Amino acid sequence: MHEYINITLDNIDNEHLCCAIGDPKHQLGVNNKKEWIKSKLKDGHIFRKLNARGKTFIEYEPLETAWVPINGKNYEYIYCLWVAGSFKGKGIANELLTYAINDAKKLGMSGICTLTSKKKKPFLGEKKFYEHYGFKVVDEIADYQLLALSFDDNETPKFNDSARTMKINNKDFTIYYSPECPYVVHEINELTEYAKVNNVKINFIKIDTLEKAKNVPCVFNNWANFYKGKFISNTILNANALEKLLKD
Repeated sequence: MHEYINITLDNIDNEHLCCAIGDPKHQLGVNNKKEWIKSKLKDGHIFRKLNARGKTFIEYEPLETAWVPINGKNYEYIYCLWVAGSFKGKGIANELLTYAINDAKKLGMSGICTLTSKKKKPFLGEKKFYEHYGFKVVDEIADYQLLALSFDDNETPKFNDSARTMKINNKDFTIYYSPECPYVVHEINELTEYAKVNNVKINFIKIDTLEKAKNVPCVFNNWANFYKGKFISNTILNANALEKLLKD
């Protein structure tokens, strides 16, 4: 068993958050992420990471307070499970997920769930990995699937009706985003500058409350792209990626 650390109010200011580790341009995003976690700890938010300098962590909290357009009673929601680089293949992902499952059981939860997709997409977990532990598809929208591991016979979680829309009235490129990911701040700033220089209209819609998160008009984990009124991806974009999308 490897050594892990759970982020708390006592240690958060001195611990790295793994995602954007060692990258100065994302430091503001890391700070924003830490402030967001601080505000969420009271809800039972868990950020558990390997006690090492690397991108290895799991993040989850009760679905009722999770910033996703998914409803359900007494389930935990996994925002992210990430094991990268030299830490792969050492059983760390297994240990992190097993911890979350056991923690949910100890808390008397009805199950645990997460967002995945039929085919691998950036910033989402791998469906086959979760299925190995007994997770099953309980709802889906287009290529996106909600997986759940149920501990009892209670009703499983579902996407909100708003999430099924996958459309907006505005035809301009529109990005919904939240402070949940350290990469977001830098990319928003880069895209804002790109739009200004290239005279491109981009609408940025910040998801900064639970109510907004529960009513996003698409599947959402921390970022969503719309173009010509339609949802196109959950991929966090930089200026080059946006330019390519606009040309296609």
